[in-house]
Amino acid sequence: MPTVRCYYEILSVERTASGDEIKRAYRRLAMKYHPDRNPDNPEAESSFKEATSAYEVLSDPDKRSRYDQYGHAGLRGTPGHDFRSMHVDDIFSMFQDIFSGGGMGGGSGRQPRGRARGYDLETEVEITLEEVLEGTTREVSFKRLDVCNTCSGTGGKPGIEPAKCPTCGGEGQVQQAGFGGMFRMVTVCPNCKGRGKVVVEKCSDCRGAGRVSLSRTLEVQIPKGIRDGQIVRVQGEGEPPAQEQSIDGSGTKGDLHVVVRVQGHDLFEREGDDLIWVQPIAFAQAALGAEIELRTIDGTTTLELEPGTQHGSICRIEGEGLPNLRTRRRGDLVVIIQLVVPKSLDEKQRKILEEYADLEEIPVSHPEPTFWSRLKDKMTGG
Repeated sequence: MPTVRCYYEILSVERTASGDEIKRAYRRLAMKYHPDRNPDNPEAESSFKEATSAYEVLSDPDKRSRYDQYGHAGLRGTPGHDFRSMHVDDIFSMFQDIFSGGGMGGGSGRQPRGRARGYDLETEVEITLEEVLEGTTREVSFKRLDVCNTCSGTGGKPGIEPAKCPTCGGEGQVQQAGFGGMFRMVTVCPNCKGRGKVVVEKCSDCRGAGRVSLSRTLEVQIPKGIRDGQIVRVQGEGEPPAQEQSIDGSGTKGDLHVVVRVQGHDLFEREGDDLIWVQPIAFAQAALGAEIELRTIDGTTTLELEPGTQHGSICRIEGEGLPNLRTRRRGDLVVIIQLVVPKSLDEKQRKILEEYADLEEIPVSHPEPTFWSRLKDKMTGG
């Protein structure tokens, strides 16, 4: 039997990966190895089907649990987990929520009705927490397949019309016998891929593909309040429909999905629209109260500590967090109080604290006098 690789290794995810992480990893691999981007490449098709098998198992909680416990042996007898013998078109129809613009936003362009829709693309940008506050723009560069300008997407040499497919007679479908001839199935013509026409002479620029790879750079507006992992959709910046879906180059382009990654901050932690700040204070400030100047994401503010503030207390300063993506209302600055105990005391500080401990009748340790302190006492008559 052929060796089957680890499903987590195939998708390049950790065993602790969430469902969304698994879906995103699969979508990227599926788009990378899609036959439209890798024509006449059996290795790419094999990788596509391998990734599909991995996703089908790891996206199902029950199958994933069995796989984690028993490996591939735990899936024996489970229908539908091996896609290596399936046709790519059937796989796309089964996972339409991933490839048709739903769910995570990837598109396959294989829509049964209406105008054909192209593939969605995905790229990533990184922004700072300060940029989340005000919003920003990012220049993104990516490659996409686009309709060949020379042949307008037909794949044929300009001026030469496509011919009727000799395999299906221009119908786009063929009949195949199944199960010993008991019935017949109608399937897409393998020669013209359902178009009913075939290219007589291939275009010299796209070599008959009808699509060419182009580099594209554009500026994307990142809205204020966006969170890590959220997506900015740029409509119409994806790829056109595959050639077999639109021989005349018509149809709707997919979208570009820009995944936003927010960098970690040296001072603040983010919790939704709130920012978390740990503020160290001294014992005297905690006991007597104090007015403390705090740094915020865009300036400074003042925190009033009440007398008797305890270690671990939480204070909220309204409106000093990050804006909400929808309402634009800012969250709060959440201040966690951290009582800092000095590691060493001078003689005067220790004496004051010992007197305080005596007043409160609190037992404390009294260090043995050192040689130098005893010598000092003798010299001063202490």
